[in-house]
Amino acid sequence: MAVGGGADLLRPPRSSGRATFLELFFDLAFVVALTRVSQRFAGLTDDTGWQLVTGCARTLLLFLALWLIWSHTAWITSRYEPERPIIQAVVVGTMFAGLVMAVTLPRAMEERALPFAVAYLLVMVVRPLVVAAALRGHPRRLVPFRLAAWSAATAPLWLAGALGPDDLRLPLWVAALAGDYLAWALGWPLPRLGASAVGRWRIAGTHLADRYQQIFLIALGESILVIGVVFSGTEYSAWRAAAFGVAFATSALLWRIYFHRAGLLLTEALGRAAMPGRLGAASERTHLLVVLSVLVTAVGYELVIDHPYGPPRPSWLLFVVGGPVLFLVARMRLEYEIFGSAPRSQMTGLAALLLLTPALAHGTPMVGLSVVAGALALVALLDALRSRRRPLEFSASPIGQEASGDPDSEA
Repeated sequence: MAVGGGADLLRPPRSSGRATFLELFFDLAFVVALTRVSQRFAGLTDDTGWQLVTGCARTLLLFLALWLIWSHTAWITSRYEPERPIIQAVVVGTMFAGLVMAVTLPRAMEERALPFAVAYLLVMVVRPLVVAAALRGHPRRLVPFRLAAWSAATAPLWLAGALGPDDLRLPLWVAALAGDYLAWALGWPLPRLGASAVGRWRIAGTHLADRYQQIFLIALGESILVIGVVFSGTEYSAWRAAAFGVAFATSALLWRIYFHRAGLLLTEALGRAAMPGRLGAASERTHLLVVLSVLVTAVGYELVIDHPYGPPRPSWLLFVVGGPVLFLVARMRLEYEIFGSAPRSQMTGLAALLLLTPALAHGTPMVGLSVVAGALALVALLDALRSRRRPLEFSASPIGQEASGDPDSEA
C-alpha cells in the first residue's frame, strides 16, 4: 500500500488502461514533430557520401531527443493518475515544450539550436522536480529527483552545443543524449541512493501498451499525410498515380504486419506481466525502431511519387528499402517480446529484401518500392496462412514474467 504524502498522485490498481483525451491532445504536438523529422530526412535525398551520413546522424539525434520526451511522458501517465491537476499541468507543459522543439527542429542544428535545447532541458530538468514536489514525502519522489540530477549533469553539454561553434554541436549533443539514454538504462544511479531500475517500476501496463500502439498509428498517419500532400502537389501522370497507389498499399501492409498477433496482443502481454516495467522498457526500444522505420519509409514515398523513374541514387535506396528493412527487424523483435519466438514470415521477407538490395541499387525508385510492397505482401500472406484455422493465441512473453525479490520501495 502506498504511504506518505503524495500517494493520491499514484495510479490506483483499478485505474482505466485507456489513454485520456489530454494524452491524445498531447500527441498532436508530436504529429508536428514527426512531420518535421520526415522533412529533414527528405532534404537529404540529394546528398551522397559523408554529407548524407552526417545529415542522417543529425536528424536521428533530433528524433531521439523527441522520442525521449514522448516516452518519458508515456511512462509518467502510466505511473501517475493523469486526471490529477498537477499531472495534467505537467503534460500540457511538456506539450508546449514539444511543440517548440517541433517548430525549431528544421533548423535545430543551425541557428535555432538554443530554443530547441532549452525546451528539451525544461522538460528533462524542471518536469521531474515538479513531480517530485507533488509527491511530497512519498518514497517514489526519489525517482524524479534522480532523473533531474542526471539531466542537470548533461545540461552543460546541451547548452555548450547550442551556444558554441557549429562544428562542435553534433559531437556535444551526441555525448549529452548518450548520457541521458544511458542514465535511463541504468536507472539514474546516484551516490548513497543507488539506482531505480525501470524494469522494477509499478506501471499500468495496459495503458503503456495503448500509448505505444497510438504512437505507431500517429507515425503511420504521418506517412499517409506525406502520400497525399506529395501527390496532390505534383503534376499528374499515370506513373505518379501508380506510385501513389503502391505507397498507400505499403503503408496498409505495415499496419497489417504490425497488428497481426504481436501488435494486437501487446496490451494483453503488458497487462499479464508480473513485472510490466521490464517488458515495457523492452517494448519502448522496439517502438522507437518501429516509429523511426515508418518515418524513413515515408521519405521513400515522397521520393518515388516525385520521381518514379528517376536515376538510381544511394540515398533513395536508404529510404525506400532501408525503412521497410528496419521495420521488419523491429517487428521481429516485438514478436519475440510477446511470444518468445521469431516469425518465419518476417524472416523470409527480410531475407528477400536483403538479397534483392544489390539489384535494386541499379533500378528506379518505382521498381524498388514495388519490390518492397511485394515483399511485405508476402509477409502478410504467410502470416495469414499461418493463422488460418488456428485457435486464438495468447501472449507468452519471456520478459517480465518472474519477479526476482521484492520490488523497490520507490518503484
